[in-house]
Amino acid sequence: MRRVDEVPDKELLARHAQGDPHAFAELVHRHRDRMWAVALRTIGDPEEAADALQDACLSAFRAAARFRGDAAVTTWLHRIVVNACLDRIRRKSVRPATPMGDDATFDAVAPKMPDPTDAHGVSLDVSTALQQLPYEQRAALVLVDMMGYSVDDAAQVMEVPPGTIKSRCARGRARLAPLLVHHRNRREHKNVGGVEGGGMPK
Repeated sequence: MRRVDEVPDKELLARHAQGDPHAFAELVHRHRDRMWAVALRTIGDPEEAADALQDACLSAFRAAARFRGDAAVTTWLHRIVVNACLDRIRRKSVRPATPMGDDATFDAVAPKMPDPTDAHGVSLDVSTALQQLPYEQRAALVLVDMMGYSVDDAAQVMEVPPGTIKSRCARGRARLAPLLVHHRNRREHKNVGGVEGGGMPK
């Protein structure tokens, strides 16, 4: 049998569902950085994002046997992260993380480096401005403009039609533009409205 680090994502999920004690930890190890970026950029608060990511990993751990294989594992994981973020936002309260009992597996969730949105002031302003958008627009923009998802793939993550993603992105960009216009006027750096389709910097 191949080592877990040589196994494709879908096979890892299947192995986990069959009781392999190492498969899920490997899956989290592969995808934690992008899962963390989705959570942090969607929620904006590092503590809430960490809790949402923990919730998402627990949900994925439990739901692996129900994975149908009709989407990429990355899409499935990001859908769970987005849903966990939405649940956190709906609760509107900070709750302590619940121990999950498998420290070796879930310690892998902890971010190993600062989020790239902290790299410079423009990105910080983008992150702050994102928090002023309705959740659905924010999540669509995070997936398409910041994480590089195609409209169709973002639609799979959020389980809505592609046209809905296009609409949410367009409305979100229109709301962001006046909040970030000072950057566009000050620099030639491509910002909101500076990428084809009005996207944000990658």
